[in-house]
Formats: sequence, structure tokens, C-alpha cells
Amino acid sequence: MRGVLLALDTSGPFGSVAVGRDGELLAHVELAERRQHASRLVPSVHEALTRAGVDRGALDGIVVGEGPGSFTGVRVAAATAKGLAHALRVPLWAVSSLTAAALASEEGPVRYVLFDARGDRVYGACYGVGAAGVQELVPPHGGTLRDALAGDVPPGAVFLGDAADRHRAVIEAAGFPVRDARHDALAVGLLRYLALHPEAPPVADPATWEPAYVRASAAERMWTA
Repeated sequence: MRGVLLALDTSGPFGSVAVGRDGELLAHVELAERRQHASRLVPSVHEALTRAGVDRGALDGIVVGEGPGSFTGVRVAAATAKGLAHALRVPLWAVSSLTAAALASEEGPVRYVLFDARGDRVYGACYGVGAAGVQELVPPHGGTLRDALAGDVPPGAVFLGDAADRHRAVIEAAGFPVRDARHDALAVGLLRYLALHPEAPPVADPATWEPAYVRASAAERMWTA
């Protein structure tokens, strides 16, 4: 048992905050304002704690979506989570936002998550989900939608995520089903991951930890070109 955990993810256009105790969801707050994570995340944390009836000092740990996704959004959640973990002297867990999206859904045992990376580019990963936990079938990757569909798509996979929604017609024409996903519930998926994987270790050194961007930012690519 991990006690009381605060989870936050702002990797996509809709962010979320959740509070859980020993695997039980106590509160969930959606950041409905698109692209306003920097201004809304801390107030949403306060709101979630209030709804859960939990004082900030009673938290036993923080879990954050480590990306991939919006570089700005991923950084906002990472900085907030690191600051809280440091201030409260509690452990920090970092979990792939793609994994969180898979666990925020109830759509089948094989879930291929695609996040929109603009244009025809996506971030993707595929997971097998069951009572025993989450198994990574296709590791997180970045590339074009064509790359993802031409790759090794596990049998029985259903596609989820904002990029799957955006490119639904193309994905279905390629013969793969697309299901609606809870884009605003990734924080709930983070809590579910730790409930399924109680052995998952926290970040060794939160002060030096950095999110998993999957690919370099535009500025970094220009600098190293």
C-alpha cells in the first residue's frame, strides 16, 4: 500500500489531477481549459485535495505523467510535481502518459494509444492490460501515422487517444478499430498504474529527473542540426 497519492498529467490538450488512497479514487479534477495548464494546474491540485478531504501535508507521494506530449504541458506537470515532492519530502513516481491513457480506458485487453504530435505525426505505444498489470507490447515511439500503422500492430488492438480520434477515418480504413478515450482522465490512469504495480520504484533523484519527451523539441533540433 502506498497511502495517499496525488497524480497529475498535463501532457495533452486536457489535463487532469487525481487523489487516491491505497488504490481507491478519492477525487478527480479535469483541466477543461485547453492549453491553460500553467495557470490552472496548481488551483486544480488545491481543488482535488479539497474534494478528497486531504491536507497537502498528509500526502504520501506524487505521481506524474512523464510524457510524451506537448513539451510545455509536460514541463508544467514535471516542474509542479518535482516542487511538491521536494517541499513535502515525499517520493515521486513518473509514469508514461501513454500508459496512463491506456489505463484511463476500459476498451479491450490490447490498447494502442496515439497522441497527436501535429501534422501527420504521432506519439504511440501499445499495451496489454489485465488483472496482473500492464505489459508494454510496442514501446513508446514518435513518427508518422503511416509508420505506426505499418509497424507491428498486435492482434486485437484497439486504437485510443486524441490522434486516433483525429485520424479515425484513416485508421479504420487500414482495418483497425478506434474507440473513444478519456483524454481528461490520465491522472486516474496514473493511480491505476501504481495500484497494479505496487513494486514500481520511485524516481531515484527527483531534482535531476527529466520527462520522457520521446523526441527532441523543435528548438533542440534546430540547435543540433
